[in-house]
Parts: sequence; structure tokens; C-alpha cells
Amino acid sequence: MIAQFISLYSWTNGAIMIAVFGIVCLTLVGFLIKFMMGGKKKDELDN
Repeated sequence: MIAQFISLYSWTNGAIMIAVFGIVCLTLVGFLIKFMMGGKKKDELDN
């Protein structure tokens, strides 16, 4: 009964949601790293 109310109980829907969440997280981390690396290169060139 309780398992029916858990959002990830459906394996297909849950797996898709976890995959999309993972892709979004990796994309955001990638943009953050790219932004940080780009900023460091500009600062080093100015000095």
C-alpha cells in the first residue's frame, strides 16, 4: 500500500526521471566548471 504512493515505485517512470535529473545535474556542473575555467584564464592573461 505504501509503495503505491512512492513517486519512484514505477520502474520505467522512475528510471527516466532519475536519468533526466542526472543529465541536468551533469550539464549544470559542466557549465559551472567551464565558467570557472574561463574566468581563471582571463584573470591570468590580465596579469
